[in-house]
Amino acid sequence: MQRITYRVKVSAQGAKRRISYLLRPSKRLPNTKSNIVSSVTPTTSNRFAKTKKLAQVSSIALLSLPAESLTTMQASVPAYDHVMLDNTLTVAAVPGNSTYFATDGFQHGFGFDLVRTYADELGVDIDLKAYASEEAALHALKSGEADMALTTASTQLKSQLNLSSINVSCGYDASLTKNGLHPKVSWSFNAPDDPLSQKASYFLCDSIKLKNTQKLAAFYNQTLLKDAYSQDHFKKTLTERLPDYRSSFEEQARNYNHDWELLVAMGYQESHLDANAVSPTGVRGLMMLTNNTAKAMGVSDRVDPYQSIGGGARYLEQMKDEFADVPKSDRIWFALAGYNMGPNAVKSIQRKLRTQGIDDKSWANVYAYLAEHRASNSRYGQAMHYVSNIRSYLETIKTQTV
Repeated sequence: MQRITYRVKVSAQGAKRRISYLLRPSKRLPNTKSNIVSSVTPTTSNRFAKTKKLAQVSSIALLSLPAESLTTMQASVPAYDHVMLDNTLTVAAVPGNSTYFATDGFQHGFGFDLVRTYADELGVDIDLKAYASEEAALHALKSGEADMALTTASTQLKSQLNLSSINVSCGYDASLTKNGLHPKVSWSFNAPDDPLSQKASYFLCDSIKLKNTQKLAAFYNQTLLKDAYSQDHFKKTLTERLPDYRSSFEEQARNYNHDWELLVAMGYQESHLDANAVSPTGVRGLMMLTNNTAKAMGVSDRVDPYQSIGGGARYLEQMKDEFADVPKSDRIWFALAGYNMGPNAVKSIQRKLRTQGIDDKSWANVYAYLAEHRASNSRYGQAMHYVSNIRSYLETIKTQTV
């Protein structure tokens, strides 16, 4: 029986255009939950559409190749294409004071916030996968379990695994070290010529983005608990006093939908977890409530630890509601600033930023404004230190660095 062979001729240039068309990012609404790992299973229709698109891409790619190469080809799809098709950037990372920590169901941290901004620019979500060591995270990237890695791994380790890497400081290490951050926080990729890696390099080293990186580094300053006295005092207070109040923190956190360790960090900032603390201005109790705030929050006894924690938790909940239009990943910092200086003062700063064409829903921008104008308004300095101190205490608790 005679075998009939059919030949289909497709130019490489034409195939490239058709593949680019199929892989184009779909139009989507701005993403405000880029750091939430979605637990929703994609619908059948979405899975079918994605499978169909991959089949179309594969068919075009195969048809554009010479016949003799079809039996020997080993397809290598760029990570960027996977990210855009899946609408998700999968990141392998190790928790740390320069990478990320988690609270209130969200990830935060210097390195993570940069990744989140990059994902927003790509128009995709983030799936963060935590690993116990730098080596494990990089091996996950190498094996294809992640699209990129966020680590402080040594150059030697990354070279051994033949990975491409970009320092987030883009060579300006001093901007990190002066804030107590690791100078070699980096993003790693499997291939330097992958568009995901190339776009990341442009993103990090853009002059405007570098300024934003420096603003972010200032907020995530790690010097607060670097000296031995501060470390010892923090550790001693949590060891000796927290056990007496832990159940109250946990219960009131559940009542008002907060991370209980966030309330602990606030309590340490307010009173060093001293239920009988009193200030010269008349605020008192573990959460240092004023008379007016205590009455408004239904607190009858400010020195009762359970009531004081509850009053603080309820007021923080109100502050979160005040900034409901801010992306959830940044909302906690706005809420804490409002807790300290009043929500109207924070909103006044936001209006000023808007008039300058600056994103007023970015905490890094609000923090930078506070820092730049604190000489003319002492409340600004108090607020920026209040929020950054609580962030530092919370991060320390989460990463167990003290």
